[in-house]
This record gives sequence, structure tokens and C-alpha cells, in this order.
Amino acid sequence: MSEELIRFENVTKRFGENTVLDDLCFSVRAGQHVTLIGPSGSGKTTILRLLMTLEKPDAGTIRVNGGKLHPADEKHRREVRKKIGMVFQHFNLFPHMSVLRNITEAPIRVLGKSREEAEARGRELLDMVGLADKYEARPAQLSGGQQQRVAIARALAMEPKVLLLDEVTSALDPELVAGVLDLLREIARTTDITMICVTHEMNFARDISDEVLMFDGGRVIESGSPEKIFSDPEHERTREFLGAVL
Repeated sequence: MSEELIRFENVTKRFGENTVLDDLCFSVRAGQHVTLIGPSGSGKTTILRLLMTLEKPDAGTIRVNGGKLHPADEKHRREVRKKIGMVFQHFNLFPHMSVLRNITEAPIRVLGKSREEAEARGRELLDMVGLADKYEARPAQLSGGQQQRVAIARALAMEPKVLLLDEVTSALDPELVAGVLDLLREIARTTDITMICVTHEMNFARDISDEVLMFDGGRVIESGSPEKIFSDPEHERTREFLGAVL
């Protein structure tokens, strides 16, 4: 068994009166692919935002790679966060920058890479995601599926230990979804990056996951292999949810 890379210990997160995560405990091992499923509002995206330090928990401890992410001071959080890449639902590319610069900006500024090294790696990644000829384009000149491929390349350029995927196909036209999911399947198959994925694409979850966690009311109510969760779930709420989305 590989070592534990991420641990949530008794994590609670509230937004006003609404408790989004309720005393949450779970862990992810290095190299594992974990998919979070469940109804909207059950806390799945909040978990990714806590790992990206876009939110802070109200209680509990989050550990990444042996070090505390919360509670911790800002300097330490920045160091931990360097090892985490995130692909957002709405791409979040810089509209005024070329595709290549979108990919190279953070490795240069955050990792201290030379422009030459960052651009060489950026071109490799664009080739990998099938956009080698688009390096000079602006995001607005690309389709949604192409923008999401750039966003995936940008996340990989940071050489993350952990890749967070937040409903990465939900903003795409249906005919663009398959290409992005195939790219992510290939990354899952050919790299040792740990992946935590929030998705409503259940066939994709079945394909890439080592473990599936079913969320409801800010807690994990069931977890197991994709075969177990999708073919023989134990919890009535899981059966209800899968009945609605499959």
C-alpha cells in the first residue's frame, strides 16, 4: 500500500447557517484516484476548495504529504499548495494571455523555472493535449473543449502530486465532453499523479477510480470500489442518487 497523501480529520465547514462539511474524515493514498459523487450541495467542491486553500475549515485538520495545510500559517500553506493542481469547471484561463503563457506563467513565477524551460515543457504539454498548433492563440479563439485542455495542461505544468478535477466537463457542449474525458483517462493511466475528482459523469468515474466516495449532507455515507458502489451499493441514499443520474 502506498503512503497516505491527504487526510481530513474531523473537518467542519459552514457558510452562514449552512453546514457544508460535517465532522468529515477521509484519506487518500499517493497515486490513488478517488471520485466524489453525490447531490449538488453535499460538500464535494468545498473539499477541493479547502485543498486549494480557497476556503478555510471552521474546525478540524487537513494534512497533505505529512504536513498540515489547515491549521497552518500562510507561508507553509503556500508551500503545500505548490504540489496541488486544480482544473476548474469554467477553465479560469487568463483571457489577455496566449495559450502558452497561460501554461508557463505559474511555473516561472511560483516554481522559479526559466522561461526557456517552462516554454519547452509547455509545448510538450500542449502536444500531449492535442493543441500543439494553438500555442499563440488567445483563450477566446478556442472552443470550450480546447480551453479545458489548456487548463489541464496548465495544471500539469506545475508538476503536481495531486490533481483536483471539479466537474471539468459540466460547462462543455455534449460533443466536446468525450475528448476531455479521454484525455483525463490517459493521464490517469500513464502517470502516478494522485487524482481527486468531482463529477456527474458516472461512466468516467467507473473507469478511472480506485475508490468512490458517496457524499450526502456533508459526510461520506458510503465508500468502496467502483464495482461495489455502482453495482451493489449498500446505502439507500446511494441507490436513490445513482437511480436518478444513471
